[in-house]
Amino acid sequence: MDELKPRGTILLVEDDEDNLHVYRTILEHVGFAVRIARTAEDGLGLARTVGPDLILMDISLPRMDGWQATRILKADPVTRGIPVIALSAHALADDIATSRDAGCESHLAKPVEPRRVVEEVERVINGS
Repeated sequence: MDELKPRGTILLVEDDEDNLHVYRTILEHVGFAVRIARTAEDGLGLARTVGPDLILMDISLPRMDGWQATRILKADPVTRGIPVIALSAHALADDIATSRDAGCESHLAKPVEPRRVVEEVERVINGS
């Protein structure tokens, strides 16, 4: 029996178990393969080895925040082309600007409706 090919691979860098479960479930439901990292450091390693189609990056992570991790990704020739969507409880204009300055293609403010996450992932992956 042939398995359906995933629509793409999403790396979800998130330390909150509830958010991990919700975002992973909805992304897998619509056909994406999802890899999980619970720290920025693990996310950086997986980004280099897996080469995901997109990274959903929580900003408030232990030790290294998602903005710093995104700057590292965008400075690395191996990972600079991977689009990053910031996930953050911080939704002020300065926070959104910091996400953009770090290299994020988009910024979603938590709590975010799971379907909105899917819509934004699809928009960024499709380049629209």
